[in-house]
Order: sequence, then C-alpha cells, then structure tokens
Amino acid sequence: MNLESGFLLPGVVFGLSAGLSPGPLLTLVVAETLKHNATEGVKIAISPLLTDFPIILLTVFILSGLAHVDPVIGIIALCGGGYIAWLGWGSLTFDGADIRPQDAPPRSIRKGVIANFLNPSPYLFWFSVGGPLMLRALSDSLLSAVSFVLPFYLLLVGMKVLVAIAVGRSRSFLKSTFYVWTIRILGGLLFVFAIFFFRNGLSRLGLLNG
Repeated sequence: MNLESGFLLPGVVFGLSAGLSPGPLLTLVVAETLKHNATEGVKIAISPLLTDFPIILLTVFILSGLAHVDPVIGIIALCGGGYIAWLGWGSLTFDGADIRPQDAPPRSIRKGVIANFLNPSPYLFWFSVGGPLMLRALSDSLLSAVSFVLPFYLLLVGMKVLVAIAVGRSRSFLKSTFYVWTIRILGGLLFVFAIFFFRNGLSRLGLLNG
C-alpha cells in the first residue's frame, strides 16, 4: 500500500460520516429542502467549501508550531480519539432523524455560511483530527495531503447534496433502513480510527511502546 492510500481511507470515512451524520448544517440542508426544494438544500450543502479553508489554514498553522512537542501532540491525539469515539457512538446509536422545516433559519447560502462558521464541529474536527492528519500528510508529500482533503470534501459536500435530493423526493428518507444502517456502519469505522488516535496519543506521551 502506498503512502497516499494511507491518507485516502481516512478522508473517505471522515467525509462520509461528516456528510451523512445529522448536525446543524445537515439540519439546515434538510429544512431548506422541505421548505422550498432540493436546489435550496444543495446551496446550503456547498457552504463548507466557502468557510472551511481559513479554518484549515489556522489549525495547520497552530499545530505546525507544536509538531515537535510530543506531550502536546499526544494530548491533542487523545482528544481527537475521544472526539471520534463520541461521533462513533452517536452514529452507532442513531435511529433516524426527524427534522422539521420551521426549526431552521430562512433559506440562502449566506445562512449556510453563517451556520457553518458558528458550528463548533469543523473547528473541533480540524484541530483534533483533520489538522494532525494534514500535518502528517504534508510531511510526506503534497499529493498525500490532497489524497486526504480532496475525498473528504467531495464526500462531505456530495453526501449532503444527495441527502437534499433524496429528501426532496421522499420525506421519509432520514428514517429509512438504508440511511440508518449506513450511519451505524460508519460509526463502527469511526471507532476503529479512534483506536489509532488513542494509540498515537499514548505513544506520544510515552505511555505505550511502538
């Protein structure tokens, strides 16, 4: 297995999970679709492409200055493992979503951008999970970094677009067996990645050999 593929798999799994799992942005995607149409939901779905770049730059800049401080990176890795495990548990216990259109703000891509900027999830993800992975990928090659971030955003945005289309065709999609079990399977995969982060964190702290 080449080095690029080692960053491709996390990009795919995290992108699928972020794209499909319920949260503030997906709620807004679904609400806009129910209130108006799938096109309005798609406009909200693409908002991470407009908001996340400065978040990525900020977290990579901060973490790059700490890259050689093993205890700090170890603690961040443990936090990342905890965050991934928390996401995984939420996915494993997922039993369908019930989103009402009146619970969300009015439509417009501007609202999607604001919602994503105010959503703590992108900051938590990039500081504890995505940022450390990006640093490791960049230390290998630019291609490795692209192999992580490109599928991550293609799937994050692409899955939200597909959800908007699916909800536009059937309002029961978010409670369908297919959707529920897709989320649960992703939850199991997230736990696998959480174990890797825990191992890396403990190793950085000198509490685990290898």
